[in-house]
Amino acid sequence: MQYCQASPGRIFVLRLEDGDVLHEVVERFARDQGVSAAALLAVGGADSGSRLVVGPEQGRSHPVNPMHAMLDNVHEIAGTGTVFPNEQGEPVLHMHLAAGRNGSTVTGCVREGVKTWHIIEIVLWELTGCEAKRVRDDETGFSLLRCG
Repeated sequence: MQYCQASPGRIFVLRLEDGDVLHEVVERFARDQGVSAAALLAVGGADSGSRLVVGPEQGRSHPVNPMHAMLDNVHEIAGTGTVFPNEQGEPVLHMHLAAGRNGSTVTGCVREGVKTWHIIEIVLWELTGCEAKRVRDDETGFSLLRCG
């Protein structure tokens, strides 16, 4: 386990507009506002054609081959995530969400492009004084959070 300490900073409330791509808007907002680290949650609607990463094909095989799910219709969503800088200092969102429609739910990572259906509301809590960043791990191919 690794850990580092952070302090609460500003709190932002965002409303994404119809057609906005969730990770693109959050990362641009963080860059524009000088937010390098944050925790956030989101609720709203995802449009058809949104894509989620829904897991690896094989649990512990290398290389990791991700599986994808495309939403074939509008879904209600609830998600939670973090923003931390990559090795170049750019804020990067890591968010998982559950997307449900008519008794069926798919859960995954938003990095492939979740499009807003009319509205997604986000509450973003800035974390200050935090040294954590995302660093590429050659073995897994993931950008892993490194503290300190």
